[in-house]
Amino acid sequence: MTITDNTEAVMLLLEPEEPPAFEIVNARGGGSAVLVCDHASNRVPRQLGSLGLNPAQLAEHIGWDPGAADVARRLAVHLDAPLVLSGYSRLIIDCNRQLGRADSIPQQSAGVPVPGNCGLASKEKELRRKVLFEPYHRAIGNLLASRANRPTLLLSIHSFTPVLAGIARPWHLGISNGRDRRLAALLLSVLVHDVEIVVGDNQPYPIDASVDYTLPVHAEARGLLNVMIELRQDGIATTAGAAVWAERLARAYRRIETEALNG
Repeated sequence: MTITDNTEAVMLLLEPEEPPAFEIVNARGGGSAVLVCDHASNRVPRQLGSLGLNPAQLAEHIGWDPGAADVARRLAVHLDAPLVLSGYSRLIIDCNRQLGRADSIPQQSAGVPVPGNCGLASKEKELRRKVLFEPYHRAIGNLLASRANRPTLLLSIHSFTPVLAGIARPWHLGISNGRDRRLAALLLSVLVHDVEIVVGDNQPYPIDASVDYTLPVHAEARGLLNVMIELRQDGIATTAGAAVWAERLARAYRRIETEALNG
């Protein structure tokens, strides 16, 4: 069965009082930056239970990017930037993965089986796409379209684990780019002079158009300068830490904003 009616699709997955697939903060922001946060929430629709996971597992990185939404909200204030946040866990459907990939609706993540994602029928995957993935990206696309005549730089905010596969990751943050390196290079040129932090250049992850969705589709396809900012989770685990990092990123952005817009 193909689901064609969006209202019907929403009712099949989300209960009436549950939040929508996305949230927009400061939609009329006057700054040059537009912020997105693909993994802002670890919420699971009630109809899907807990996907067979316990609360501690859902609170870990497999469920979302801890701290990323807090930093993104604060940065939106500093930069007077619109911000689009995803509303549900990346385990339901990953808003920054190309559709059809195994990690779009993962049956396991970081070695943790996800029982609620096993044996899904095509119509169940289609439902998640229509109700959660497409509305989030439609919101980003509409926001960018509304700014077509305004200078816009697109920043995607993520977080990463301090340790992966037993190996400590030394970077406090990473600045990553895809085909267009201009904005990443400008931010790196400022951040590398901060003696208090270690900055990763395309670390811990580069942007890969065969894997990532948001920046290749919304920024690269439009010719917008863009960057992915990855923050190590132990640095933003508290509200104080998130505030410090939002201020640091805002200072760096302001220093390169004019050059980026004129470049």
